Amino acid sequence: MDGNGRWASRRLLPRVAGHTRGVDAVRTAVETCARRGVEYLTLFAFSSENWRRPADEVSLLMRLFVVALQREVGKLHANGIRLRVVGDMSAFEQRLQDLVREAEARTAGNTGLTLTIAANYGGRWDVLQATRQMLQDRPELASEPSLIDEAALTPYLAMAYAPEPDLFIRTGGEQRISNFLLWQLAYTELYFTDCFWPDFGEADVDQAFEFYRTRERRFGRTSAQLVDPRVSSTPADAGVSSKPG
Repeated sequence: MDGNGRWASRRLLPRVAGHTRGVDAVRTAVETCARRGVEYLTLFAFSSENWRRPADEVSLLMRLFVVALQREVGKLHANGIRLRVVGDMSAFEQRLQDLVREAEARTAGNTGLTLTIAANYGGRWDVLQATRQMLQDRPELASEPSLIDEAALTPYLAMAYAPEPDLFIRTGGEQRISNFLLWQLAYTELYFTDCFWPDFGEADVDQAFEFYRTRERRFGRTSAQLVDPRVSSTPADAGVSSKPG
């Protein structure tokens, strides 16, 4: 969700105005995705690199997170939406950590859209923490590294509960993934738009989905294999499938 600050600057407003308006855009995106039947929506709210921003802006973002949890969790729960938060929560103040745990517990039984907020998250951190947890649980792998494969590591990733994303959307005109879900985005379709996040509305969500519909997702196969299932698959790609996410 990129472009909050630039949205405000172009209107001669303080950056706080852009972040506040960005919360409204989050609500719109969640409501739109829920109506469209999306099963998993993950929003990159605060990266592990965002601590480098001015202290007053970081403090503001933390306050917005608290306010959003207090105001929105009841609505999410009423609409059957499950909330998850991934990232290194230990860096946040205790009040925020408690609100996150309470929100996750309150919505844990919901079966609609799973909304994940990535906060103090980084893709490199995710792979590192997964590796550490895996070796802690399975110390024998340290002496037998040949036993380490994707199946061994994947359950320890922060979003092991969700399928790999089908579509990645970045607003604000930048064309990079900026340390987001590095492992999980291996076969994800990438969509970039110049639209700043505060202006990203229902029509923009639908435009991104329309882009996705034009893509042919082969996962290492050839187009002929997708058209005609009788065309043989190699052992390397025989087990790959696409899941909605």
